[in-house]
Amino acid sequence: MKPITELSRRATPFPKPQALFVDDSTLWMSSRATQRVYAVDRGSLRVTWETAAPSVVWGLTKWGADLFAVLGEEAEGTPRTIRRCMPRVGFDPAFSVPCPEGLGSHLSFDGVSLILSQWYPQKLISIGRDGQPGRVLPVPHQIVGHCFAQGAFWLATTDDEETNDYWLTRLDPATGRSQDVARIGFAARALSFDGQHFWTNHREANEVVQFAFAD
Repeated sequence: MKPITELSRRATPFPKPQALFVDDSTLWMSSRATQRVYAVDRGSLRVTWETAAPSVVWGLTKWGADLFAVLGEEAEGTPRTIRRCMPRVGFDPAFSVPCPEGLGSHLSFDGVSLILSQWYPQKLISIGRDGQPGRVLPVPHQIVGHCFAQGAFWLATTDDEETNDYWLTRLDPATGRSQDVARIGFAARALSFDGQHFWTNHREANEVVQFAFAD
């Protein structure tokens, strides 16, 4: 298995970057340290908008015009929820969906439903418009980020978060089969796709990384 090819690695304008969603020229990001959501210009990495969150934002994705986020306190065992954040406005106090079993970290959108990942249970769960969980897809590793692109789920994964053994894993939603396709090689957090390349955070280094991989 070949390592990823890093195309850029840049310091983020805030510490501990956690969630990440690439939206054309904007990187929607969160910080575990500041408990805020940021709109960051993709070219300059300048913050163009920010808002406080009710708690730590662990994952972000976009559905239509709105952002959806997984929120929860740092304390272990605290139930997590899915909340809506309206860009340039802030969090909607009327929208809150509990994560199944109170567990969740990252989100994607597959064109039909929100997809929630659960890190240690190692699974993806579809969340319908009514907030109810649907299909469950098991994953052979712990999930530290994921996105939906080119008809498949792509995941940043590990078996031991204290090491640098992290991989890019592809999961076919039609068959449920998964394959590790590249070595990430550092403690990644979040995963997004810009139409050509992948993005992730190296949270402990306070950096955002754009990368590619060879089939």
